[in-house]
Amino acid sequence: MPLMKMRKHVSSKAGCARTFGLGTEGKCSEGRKAMSEPRIGLVLGGGGARGITHVPVMEALDDLGLTPTAIAGTSIGAVYGAGRAAGHTGADLRAMTLESFGNRAAALAKLWALRPKKLGDLLTSGFGLGQIDPEKILATFAGDAIRPRYEDLAIPLTVVATDFYGGRAALLTSGDLRRAVAASMAIPTLFRPVTIDGRVLVDGGIVEPVPVGALPVEVDLLIAVDVVSYPEPADGKALPGALEAVFGASQLMMQQLAAARFERHPPDVLIRPPVNHIRVLDFLEAKRILTESESVKEEAKRRIARLVEAHMAEPVASLEAPRRRRWLPLMLGRG
Repeated sequence: MPLMKMRKHVSSKAGCARTFGLGTEGKCSEGRKAMSEPRIGLVLGGGGARGITHVPVMEALDDLGLTPTAIAGTSIGAVYGAGRAAGHTGADLRAMTLESFGNRAAALAKLWALRPKKLGDLLTSGFGLGQIDPEKILATFAGDAIRPRYEDLAIPLTVVATDFYGGRAALLTSGDLRRAVAASMAIPTLFRPVTIDGRVLVDGGIVEPVPVGALPVEVDLLIAVDVVSYPEPADGKALPGALEAVFGASQLMMQQLAAARFERHPPDVLIRPPVNHIRVLDFLEAKRILTESESVKEEAKRRIARLVEAHMAEPVASLEAPRRRRWLPLMLGRG
């Protein structure tokens, strides 16, 4: 599967750069020519319900009139990435999220209907109790937001899963999209693994929590959203429960992996929403999470607009010699 190639600048064009976020046309600096609008790569990381904060970032891009050229996603990032690649706007995905999880009683009823029906079903896998079918979960809560096949997408997409027996990332860019997304979100202990082309696949966050090196095509600017976060004490408890400890330990390992990936493929904008207080399975808190994430959207708009304007206003001379890459982290806090 193709990986993101080294990013390079697009050709320059005469004219004035657009002033993003202001709805007006900016003037060119003296002696400069505006560049064409950049190709933007959007990378959405894994993190369970924390990934609901991907929505305001996509809304920020929409507000700026920017459409990603390519998307890569892991786990919940693959779910939202597939929705955006299908042509759904950030506002569409917000509405779909609230429709799926805004009604607590209805969401719980759907989950109850998906439970394993027999005790034997819980004991037939080496993956312990994780016998919920992720494809059924996806169909129940995402529905038609996820297109059947990659060929149905408007934007190139890489879905990242983990090849369990191969011990490496599986970069999925063609074929059955719904099955690929189900594999990417198949968290061990919760969901069954998914088999694709003879490979047993589980949650992509195990090896690529924020897949900054997995975009399917070349881009100019890379925007990454990291929602892994760190474990925090819940409800005043001094010690975590069993499931909380499992998820917390995985978060710590994923943070280390993500840091190593950022060193190798530094994003131009790194967005880390304040999600420490959100538990991995807090999907029924979707309305609260979205309400609390408005600051994420506004700050993302400001930073992305500044980055794009700078890119479009660069002098032609900058194309003639290598230059250091721009590093503009957007870190909105850690709790």
